[in-house]
Amino acid sequence: MLEEDSVGFDSLEERIVRVVELVNSLRKEKQALATEVEQAVAARDAARREASEAKSDLLRCQQELEALRSERKQVRTRIEKLLGQMDLLANQ
Repeated sequence: MLEEDSVGFDSLEERIVRVVELVNSLRKEKQALATEVEQAVAARDAARREASEAKSDLLRCQQELEALRSERKQVRTRIEKLLGQMDLLANQ
């Protein structure tokens, strides 16, 4: 009977050791996953900041392009006027 109790106790002890090992393993896995989540959140936030900066840059470039187009139109108009005046002078 003592031998049976000893075998049962050994079996119980083995199961407890396996459970403790499993718990430790799961804790490590949980910590690793938490670290991955933190890194993913940081990467997401960085990507959002970069996207926001890119959007601001795009808006600035669009405004600059529009200003350059307007300036080009004004220069073209002035050149056309000057050419027209030169034609008038040449025809006189």
